[in-house]
Amino acid sequence: MNINLTMIGQLIMFAMFTWFCMKFVWPPIIAAMEARKKRIESGLIAAERGLSEHKEAQQKAQETINQSKDQAAAIIANAAKQASGMVEDAKSTASQEADRIKTQAHAEIEQESQRVRNQLKDQVSELVMQGVNAVLDKEVDPKVHQDMLGKLSQTL
Repeated sequence: MNINLTMIGQLIMFAMFTWFCMKFVWPPIIAAMEARKKRIESGLIAAERGLSEHKEAQQKAQETINQSKDQAAAIIANAAKQASGMVEDAKSTASQEADRIKTQAHAEIEQESQRVRNQLKDQVSELVMQGVNAVLDKEVDPKVHQDMLGKLSQTL
């Protein structure tokens, strides 16, 4: 056998194998690689978009939290203001009620003292009348009796 003929046969077989691979094997492999490359690229783009959306969502969440804190602080301040107002109203109402009760108590005391004075006047009048009757029983002079009653009525 001849080495040159073997080499030419192997060269022809290699060329045919290369042509066969280039025509039938390489295109599906290249197409699969391109599809995988596109999938990876779209996945990376989606991941980057997801990261940016995540950052935006975190910023929005932080803004919402800050707004909620501000609203809560405003609500608490408003509640404290209302509570303070209610306390002041209650104090005012209690003070007015205390004044009313005090005025009523003074009026009752005044009525009671007037009633006691009237009772005392009645008792004194009765005692005076008893004294006068006792004096009249001893003295029957109407002029002296009249003078005594006049003086007594003036003192009362």
